[in-house]
Amino acid sequence: MNQSDFLFLAFPLPLWQRGLIALPLVLVFLLVLVANGCLLLVLVRVEALWSPMYVLVGALCVVDLLSATVIVPSALLVLLQPAYHVTLGQCLTQMFLTHFLSSLESTVLLAMALDRYTAICHPLKYRKLVSHSSFLVLSLFTLLRSGSVMAVLVALAGSLDFCDSRVIEHVYCDHMALVRLACGDTRPSRGAGVAVIVCFVGLDIPVIVLSYFRILAVVHRAREDRWKALHTCGTHLMVLLVFYLVGTVAFLSDTLRLGLNSDLNAAMGLIYILLPAAFNPVVYGVRTVEIRHGFGRVFGRIQDVWRKKRKVSAVNVCPWTDPAH
Repeated sequence: MNQSDFLFLAFPLPLWQRGLIALPLVLVFLLVLVANGCLLLVLVRVEALWSPMYVLVGALCVVDLLSATVIVPSALLVLLQPAYHVTLGQCLTQMFLTHFLSSLESTVLLAMALDRYTAICHPLKYRKLVSHSSFLVLSLFTLLRSGSVMAVLVALAGSLDFCDSRVIEHVYCDHMALVRLACGDTRPSRGAGVAVIVCFVGLDIPVIVLSYFRILAVVHRAREDRWKALHTCGTHLMVLLVFYLVGTVAFLSDTLRLGLNSDLNAAMGLIYILLPAAFNPVVYGVRTVEIRHGFGRVFGRIQDVWRKKRKVSAVNVCPWTDPAH
């Protein structure tokens, strides 16, 4: 290990106990891969689902897959490999990708809420407001906002001088876990961390919540299935609460001096990314009638092909199926 490298130390337990922590992490990771991968396959294969709302659902699947892939392998190495270490460049790269993808998810969730608000509250204007040009503007806005903000955050963290202690008490390179190790004035980096929360949570979550409340108000006045709408919006808001609230606490716990245990902070850093990634395919996908039909079409077709292949194989290996016998 080079003296300038950073050593990870989270959950300081015997190796077999760390393995017990790694097991559910692997299972959740596989669930994220399978659930989001299957939903993405359906969205790509079923042409009837090529509409703006389902394009956003597909974008959410891609972001969740990438987020889990960025942090879980590193977390497993930290748990299962003693003295796992990385260079500053590797740490900053993972930090940028982790926070960049989280900010992308926030923007996609915001876009999904606004899409549903427009479709339900202003249906006559929907086609005009939700178009290819609006998607292009949204994509540019997302990349510029997330890329620029996270680049500044990482640049400030990379410019710090670090003390003799280079032990990161986390399972991946989190911004505050790294800044905590710095010597000298860390106020610019801490201030940038607060600015990130204000830029995303402070702006996105009020608009998302307001959109859902407006949707509920319209459904209530229209005397449609109010319980179904309330249940759907409530489920969405609970998943959003995990993502935003847990993520904010984990990100700012040191700045706000919440006094959280380092292991609890590391667990929250995994939960706010992995839990929504595992449940989003159900909340935004399988519970939607059109997507359930899409699953039936895609996987029903695959099942039919598999059955036909089995029949052909049976004919080829069983001589008594020859009509001559």
